[in-house]
Amino acid sequence: MFSKNSVIIIAVVFLFTANIIALTLADDPYPSTWPGKILISVISPFQEITDKTLRFVEGVWRNYFSLVSASRENERLKKALTIALEKNKDRIEVELSNLRLRNLLNFKNTMNMEALACEVIAKDPSALIRTVIINKGEMDGLSQGMPVVVPEGVVGRIIELSGHYAKVLLAVDINSGVDALIQRTRARGIVKGAIYGNCRLDYVIWREDVKKEDVVISSGLDGVYPKGFRLGRVSDIVKNNSGIFQEIIVEPFVDFEKLEEVLVLLNPPLYQFATEQ
Repeated sequence: MFSKNSVIIIAVVFLFTANIIALTLADDPYPSTWPGKILISVISPFQEITDKTLRFVEGVWRNYFSLVSASRENERLKKALTIALEKNKDRIEVELSNLRLRNLLNFKNTMNMEALACEVIAKDPSALIRTVIINKGEMDGLSQGMPVVVPEGVVGRIIELSGHYAKVLLAVDINSGVDALIQRTRARGIVKGAIYGNCRLDYVIWREDVKKEDVVISSGLDGVYPKGFRLGRVSDIVKNNSGIFQEIIVEPFVDFEKLEEVLVLLNPPLYQFATEQ
């Protein structure tokens, strides 16, 4: 009995010899002997199988390298796309930041007041306390009580400081209060923080003419905010026959959830009119 390896070796030698003979016969333009015909008949199927096998292996090998190359190219393109998207996101963020700062600078120039631009770096997580932290403090010339504003209107006032940071009490906090006027009729009251991010205009006598959509501005009489800064718009009014004062809800102009940059007014002239918008 032949071993498996012996059979493989014999088969290989046989195929090699048969191919040599077939190639020799192929060079003869007149292969007419019967041994040659028999040999060709025997060898041809093996040659066909060998040729198909080689072409199959070559195709698999070529496809394998094509897939590997395509996979590498795909990974390269994915990385390039990720980098491009990150750069585009950074570019958009820079453009938006520049736009906000330009608006802030333009607003500062129209006020004709000394002011310091600051960045909001933190917010109080509590739903009851509405404060933010800004990245300027005593070392930058800030002091307690200074008003904080944005182009849209009043933000709040500084209540605590350290060397390079300050805490701002927002106008929508329930402990905040801004002496205010109805811009149209000059009716006076106090804007205080209320629930759900709105404000109340308290102490407006019931006979005063107040309507929905009336604009509310700072009066300058509280010693904190200059006169004429916008606070909000009247969104609801309730006049109680038995009460002395109206119940007035004010929707702030400032979006306190999206504060990023603010202006701190340095020694503002309290009774000077701010630019009314």
